[in-house]
Amino acid sequence: MTERPISENQTFAEAWDEPQKAALPQAEIDRLTDELIAALKTVYDPEIPVDIYELGLIYKVDLSDDRDVVIDMTLTAPGCPVAGEMPGWIEDAVMKVEGVKSARANLVFDPPWDSSKMSDEAKLALNMF
Repeated sequence: MTERPISENQTFAEAWDEPQKAALPQAEIDRLTDELIAALKTVYDPEIPVDIYELGLIYKVDLSDDRDVVIDMTLTAPGCPVAGEMPGWIEDAVMKVEGVKSARANLVFDPPWDSSKMSDEAKLALNMF
């Protein structure tokens, strides 16, 4: 954590509440976000003809100031036959985004996935309306 100087006219509480500047410019964060989503949409569950992003399998994407990406993801079922392979597919897709330094996908099962996490686009593709 970097220390922020407190000016003589600023209290500690004011300095603490002051927003910190990100190392990455907002335009770069926006570009990376769009491209990360596009990359995630190239990965499909082989048993379901919908990409993992629209299925709601991606729970969290963290982008560090150093451009390291950590993804928390789940599966439609814990016994999914591609459980050992899908994190690697996601990491490979994310590494194709220009500027990403590293990618790691973590499998999580809390909260458990259910069809309510699917986008309307996925529900339409699977005729689940």
